[in-house]
Amino acid sequence: MNRDEIIPILYEMALAIGGEVSVASLLSRTLQRLLYYTSFPAGFICLDLPVAEVGGEDFVTTTLDAAVGDYRLIKHVGEQFTLPKQLLLGPAVKLDGQAELLSCMPATRGRYQAFLRLPIGKLGVIILIAPRMPETGLPLTLMFEPIMSHLERAIVLCRNNDQYTSRLIADRQQADTRAEYLALHDGLTGLPNRGLLLDRIQQAMAMGTHTGQYGALMTLNVDHFKQLNDYYGYQACDRFLIDTARRLEACIREGDTVARYDGDEFMLLIWPLPSIRDEAAIQAEQIAQKLQQALTPPYRLNGRERSASFSIGISLFLAHLDTLETLLRHAETSVYQAKIAGRNTIRFFDPALQSVIMTRLELEADLLRAMPLKEFQLYYQLQADDLGHITGAEVLLRWQHPKRGQVSPGVFIPLAEETGAIIEIGDWVMQMACEQLRSWQTHPHMRQLQLAVNVSAVQFHQQDFTAKVCRLMARYDDIASLLKLELTESVMLVGAEDVIEKIQILKNLGLRFSMDDFGTGYSSLAYLKRLPLDQLKIDQSFVRDITSDPSAAVIIQTIIGMAQNLGLEVIAEGLETKEQLALLLQYGCRHYQGYLLSRPVPVDQFEAVFEQGPLPLSIKQALT
Repeated sequence: MNRDEIIPILYEMALAIGGEVSVASLLSRTLQRLLYYTSFPAGFICLDLPVAEVGGEDFVTTTLDAAVGDYRLIKHVGEQFTLPKQLLLGPAVKLDGQAELLSCMPATRGRYQAFLRLPIGKLGVIILIAPRMPETGLPLTLMFEPIMSHLERAIVLCRNNDQYTSRLIADRQQADTRAEYLALHDGLTGLPNRGLLLDRIQQAMAMGTHTGQYGALMTLNVDHFKQLNDYYGYQACDRFLIDTARRLEACIREGDTVARYDGDEFMLLIWPLPSIRDEAAIQAEQIAQKLQQALTPPYRLNGRERSASFSIGISLFLAHLDTLETLLRHAETSVYQAKIAGRNTIRFFDPALQSVIMTRLELEADLLRAMPLKEFQLYYQLQADDLGHITGAEVLLRWQHPKRGQVSPGVFIPLAEETGAIIEIGDWVMQMACEQLRSWQTHPHMRQLQLAVNVSAVQFHQQDFTAKVCRLMARYDDIASLLKLELTESVMLVGAEDVIEKIQILKNLGLRFSMDDFGTGYSSLAYLKRLPLDQLKIDQSFVRDITSDPSAAVIIQTIIGMAQNLGLEVIAEGLETKEQLALLLQYGCRHYQGYLLSRPVPVDQFEAVFEQGPLPLSIKQALT
């Protein structure tokens, strides 16, 4: 590489260094530019290294003054560590195959093997690290020598400015009262609160009138926060929110604002952005992606690592083209759009989806009123064995809305889980199933019928779920063995050991358990063999394709074989044709549910079908 190619790089870095006035931003900015030009993924800076003594220890204690590129390293900035002299001291050098040497760094053991050392005169050192040495034609150990001299002088100047600024800040803080601080900041996280955020939004709008620059309001919402709260408790989730606040603060630019807006919702004011809308949108999305990346590492909740996801909505604004109220409404709508898109996503406000969001909000309000207004109904879809005997039914929930008619379970069940309404609804369904089983005990031909009840993961992970079921079974202990609780594989995503313990406790009461939609979710064989299940339910997507897709047929045969080896019963749902039934019978599946046998019907119709005796002749022939 010739001189003409290197000089622009050095010139740009000199400008970047000269433009900073604070040591913290100077060090971070310098690291960012070095990583960009050298292709190293991470790096750190240590200042004020102790003088090395001849023949002394092989390690020195120093402070990690700055770090970029590795969150595990960044969170230790400001802490003291003991690191090898061979790493920190000496001339500029680029070395590969140094895994053992680099393993001494905090929280990065075994992740890096190559490093580039750039001394900052007598002030300190920059260490860039990588899993393997990046390929580059730049003479890295030589070309940055003048930049390091420039950086050394800049650090001295910035330190003086920081000391002066610190004195000013201290004087101002002494003049502020605690009451004024709490009036403008969130008591838990210390972030600006809603009032302060709204004031800064109005300031940004006013400044945008003069500059013509766009701004963005980002709404960040924790996915399934209620489930986390219910499972881990308020104290753990308070620490979770505090940790989230610190991560967000570490990502925003100087001048931006991150606020705790309400509960598990954060809002970020990003201003200024470019005056061209498309460019502003691109930059806003880049910031949102940076936030998402910073929130990806697992959190520690009650001593366990737990990953969390966040939905992010973005609404752009320019001066006072929209009112503050409209902007806030758009920001809220955008995060709803992100959740509708599948959560853990980023979405800009789309006016075309506004009516969809309003309909969803109206449906949510109606859902919360459905229980007291007795709008829910229970339907029963029969289950039969390979001899045509009706063995029981699955209890299915239906919502008969007074204006919308029958609302699809695929619409209102997820909504009930999000709002927490599924807990009350699920309790009611389970109690009604128990009452129905008891009523059948007076009928000699129906007293052996079993009922399967779906239990939502949200409901199952409630701290008092086991206690509530135990109390219910104390009243209905005579029919406990006839009640089957159907769980989906998603229950295993949170606290698998607790799930196993809960199931075992309830199994001891006589209850039976079925794994619903098996093969479509978590499917950990390590846990499956330990789960005290009674039945696996083959998902209808496999049954539907069994006659046309060889892969579906293989999966079904595998599930049946695995269940037989584990001593579990198998039932296939979604059975619609005789051809499907013939193959299932051939593969060894002896229990069925689907439209071929019966659609879901009210209990009186189900009882009428049962009283008729054998199934319709065509079905009976197919079964036998």
